[in-house]
Amino acid sequence: MTLSREPYETLEGEGFPTVRQLSVFLENRMGQLLRLAQLFENREIRILGLSVIDSIDCAVVRLLCDSPDEAMVILREAGFAVSVAEVLVVRLPHGKKGLLSVCSALLSSEINIAYTYTLMPTKMGSAIVLSVDNTEIAVDTLQQKDFEVLDEGDLPVI
Repeated sequence: MTLSREPYETLEGEGFPTVRQLSVFLENRMGQLLRLAQLFENREIRILGLSVIDSIDCAVVRLLCDSPDEAMVILREAGFAVSVAEVLVVRLPHGKKGLLSVCSALLSSEINIAYTYTLMPTKMGSAIVLSVDNTEIAVDTLQQKDFEVLDEGDLPVI
């Protein structure tokens, strides 16, 4: 089943480059992450970024996929609880101060970073996923400082 890729828009992020992140709730049992990954084994869906947060009863797996609509259908059909959130994906500049420069830029506009994780290595170089408290100001700030903020449509080509 192929779903069309429509821009994901909310009132806050409308018109700004954002990416949909899937948060999957897993039982805190051995083999659950493997079970999740196997769902995509024979599909044309790539996991581009992954973060696992462990707690006593469950784990939250944050996923960035190149086909979030299809990934969500597959995960829900497999019985996983899934939620969607908008995040920013920022290409890091070359050199060892890429993360430092992104964090400094956001701090200059008093943007709080709730969490971050990296994308898997790609041809495009390094990129990070950011969840911030004000998407609009964060995007404006990053773009004014010449950072490349990627849109969901940019991900399949990386």
